[in-house]
Amino acid sequence: MKNFRWAGLSLLLVVFLVLAGCTVSESKTKNTAADPGTLTMMTWNVQNLFDGLDNGFEYDEFLTSAGWSTEKYKGRVNTVSAAIGGIKPLPDIIMFQEIESLAILQDIAAGISDIAAAVSGGYEWSHFAKNPGAALGVGILSRFPIVEPKAHSITIGSETTPRPVLETRIQAENDFVVFTCHWKSKLGGDDNTESTRKASARVILRRIRELWEKEPELGVIVAGDLNENHNEFYRRNTEMICALMPDDPYCAHICAQMCAELAGGMQKDFIVLGKNKPPEAVHFPQETVVLFSAWMCDVENGSYYYKNDWETIDHFLVSGQFFTNTGWSFEKAVPADFSPFANAYGVPVPYNTRTGAGLSDHLPLLMTLKMKTD
Repeated sequence: MKNFRWAGLSLLLVVFLVLAGCTVSESKTKNTAADPGTLTMMTWNVQNLFDGLDNGFEYDEFLTSAGWSTEKYKGRVNTVSAAIGGIKPLPDIIMFQEIESLAILQDIAAGISDIAAAVSGGYEWSHFAKNPGAALGVGILSRFPIVEPKAHSITIGSETTPRPVLETRIQAENDFVVFTCHWKSKLGGDDNTESTRKASARVILRRIRELWEKEPELGVIVAGDLNENHNEFYRRNTEMICALMPDDPYCAHICAQMCAELAGGMQKDFIVLGKNKPPEAVHFPQETVVLFSAWMCDVENGSYYYKNDWETIDHFLVSGQFFTNTGWSFEKAVPADFSPFANAYGVPVPYNTRTGAGLSDHLPLLMTLKMKTD
């Protein structure tokens, strides 16, 4: 199976990389991490975090005319900051989805720092990106320096993905790159929206190959709400190649068949997920980009609870460079299925705009890296 030749997936719609179409905001000052031997990362869809001001793009329930206010916003930021500040160890890098602005990132950073005052440095580095006219975007807070931020906005024909992919390079002993994502939701139909998620995967794959061409030892992490389960292909009865595909014999066989029927080249618009450490192509061709997913082997349940069923739509996807026993090495990735992020059953409690109760309909994911030397 590993010797078949990719014919690729031919998109009838053209995918463009548009940097000028996104807003990238940043804040940066000198910073240090608390524990140079351990690095903890967190990704969290915080569920519609708007400030208390109207700018014309808010969802209806977050307009001042609907009762939303600066006071309610401050209360929510305090609650979010307190929840994160209670995590031990405190995350060094946090990726957020569904926030309105850079100012909100900075408010959260200040709130966490007030709670965890003993932690050296605080979150002095931050970046934010969203599409012009969009209600919400993605952002990152870090206690390590961030350089070379890029916002990748993807246009398919006349349609632009709702949110850009935020690429940032983390300077932490050994540099690595993080892609903070919030891919297209399934609103409008699972199959009808799949091409948009695959377009986001396509841009990430392109950037990974570009980075590795110059720096083959550079680690890459894809993080965020991808609105796609690790086993999406099987959840949809194997009828469509999805933006995330497991590295197993049947997936590889189906991809080979479909790619042979379509024009194209190598793997272009789907990321292959592996359970081996390091992730290497077992059933796909050797040149396939394979990223490790803890959902494939280490973790049960999920991060999002929908219609009485767990979904694994929030992700840390980790490249093989984090499994070489030198530099930053993958230790574990788990959902934060504990209070205050979850109820007694480990299920996330959505935020209620009326009562102010709850945090988010998504659980955060936490990932630990350890610094190893020969």
